[in-house]
Amino acid sequence: MSSPALAVIHEHPSWQEPLFEVLDRRGVDYVAYDLKSAAFDPDRAIQPSVIFNQASPSAYVRGNGHTVSFALALLEDLESSGLKVLNGSAAFRLELSKIAQVRLMRQLGMDYPRTVAFNRAEALEELGKAIRFPAILKPNQGGSGARMVEVGSLGELTDVLHADPSLWNPDPVLLLQEKLEHDPVQEGIVRMEFLDGELLYAMRVVGGSGFNLCPSVDCNPEGDEDGTCTIPHTESGGNPSFLPYPDIPAEIVEEGRRLFSATGFDVGALEYLVTSDGRRVFYDINANSNLRRSVGMAMGFDPFDRVAEYLERKIASENGVA
Repeated sequence: MSSPALAVIHEHPSWQEPLFEVLDRRGVDYVAYDLKSAAFDPDRAIQPSVIFNQASPSAYVRGNGHTVSFALALLEDLESSGLKVLNGSAAFRLELSKIAQVRLMRQLGMDYPRTVAFNRAEALEELGKAIRFPAILKPNQGGSGARMVEVGSLGELTDVLHADPSLWNPDPVLLLQEKLEHDPVQEGIVRMEFLDGELLYAMRVVGGSGFNLCPSVDCNPEGDEDGTCTIPHTESGGNPSFLPYPDIPAEIVEEGRRLFSATGFDVGALEYLVTSDGRRVFYDINANSNLRRSVGMAMGFDPFDRVAEYLERKIASENGVA
């Protein structure tokens, strides 16, 4: 049996459906490799021209935490065979660690959210006044705003962790991050989607009072209907709005491009906000890029078409087609 031209590695099929629809329409020979129940034999693996990794660090909130380590093992094996892997193991490892993302921004001389990593709450006591409250408790391996809690003191943090030990999952490394005060209604946050090193589009995410700002319509639908996300609107503070931001300043695009280039990602997203005292802070890096079709269409294009075109170019390049 001949190998497909493309393999899309994923764990959340409904997130990938818009891309699959476009690949079907364009006649791309691809296979959808679902990580939820998977196996591979390094000596007998099908070897597509291009592998596109769309594994998600938030898999654990859907009961699929086992897919993360498996995805890393699979990606590393495919890379060792010399195959073209987009958003490969190094990119995935960076997405799995918020503290690594902070370290990268610090190394680039960028502003970043001040962050402390810890594995026991009592260990924070020795840091004393270095920790400022209110602060945001979040998992090092995050995703979809899961397991994020605002805390006002070290005592409150201890109480929260005692009341809900599951907050230590899936990675027993937690972060205490400065709360970046900003206007969530008028300014919100900005999400920049990058494709092959260039800005695909930018959008403002406004009006949400919770932490789940995932742009997938599966998580945050276009209308008033409930999403099917594991982190529902009623638990995350309301349904945010996703607004095209075509006039994002050029200097911000350049700053984002510099950060994106340093990640090593092929496709992905960056998020930043402007604080109440005027700081522009990038605070999240995402390799699993959930595009918002309506935002792209408002700018005159289907973003999934752009991704499919990019994948086709990569396939042609790997096959020696100009």
